[in-house]
Amino acid sequence: MLTNTHNHTCHFSPDAHTTIDEFIENAVRLGIKVAAITEHYEYDNPDPDDNIQTFDIKEYEKEFRKWKKKCPKELELLMGIEFGYQTHTASDIDRIASTAPFDIVLLSNHLFRGVDVFYSKEVYKLPVKQRHAEYVTKLSEMVENCNNFDVAAHYDYVNKCNKEPGVNMLYQDCPKEFDRFFEALIAKEKALEINTSTSARINQMPDPEVIKRYLAMGGRLITLSSDSHVKENIGLLIPEMREFLISLGVKEICWFKDRKVVTAGL
Repeated sequence: MLTNTHNHTCHFSPDAHTTIDEFIENAVRLGIKVAAITEHYEYDNPDPDDNIQTFDIKEYEKEFRKWKKKCPKELELLMGIEFGYQTHTASDIDRIASTAPFDIVLLSNHLFRGVDVFYSKEVYKLPVKQRHAEYVTKLSEMVENCNNFDVAAHYDYVNKCNKEPGVNMLYQDCPKEFDRFFEALIAKEKALEINTSTSARINQMPDPEVIKRYLAMGGRLITLSSDSHVKENIGLLIPEMREFLISLGVKEICWFKDRKVVTAGL
């Protein structure tokens, strides 16, 4: 079953270029059965170069009801949001997540030392293992400090914009940090997102050992997404990633509806 639980539109995410009509048309054409719109919400964003801030959630809710009505029966469209985490905004995220009837709430860390990885001039100057350990430590803090969310998104975001060829985010880079992150996810029954956008950017699938370790520790909730910002990426590597996960022993994929987990076999 093809699902995509992390996508953006130009209507509420300023870095996206897809209209909702384009999204629906392409998702249906690609055979995606369940898809979530998860618009960016960066509360108190400290990065002056980043135009992603917040939006009117009530207006989003109103517009989404219209989108839902135009969606054909072949596609289940879910209303979501993607919060950008900072240490001091954890309680605000938990509060804001309850202000609308979201189906799915993503929690992300886009920042590295206060600057979005996309814009950072310093992040890739650090040694690989130091960079990865620092980022995964922040993910652990994020999951430990927040409660009102469903999915920890793109654990490998810190590597997404790396222009150095051949660099993947490996479990062996920071095993203690990964284990802390997975332990927090599993304890709170939150899902781990496997995001194809990083795989496409670095031309590699995720490190198999990351997923194997998550499963070995008892992790069972996995979402699959392309993190699309343009219509061409709605189905980006989704079928290929599905087969990759099956090869690693993943039996099922999940998504959230009315903030309740739904699972289906791969």
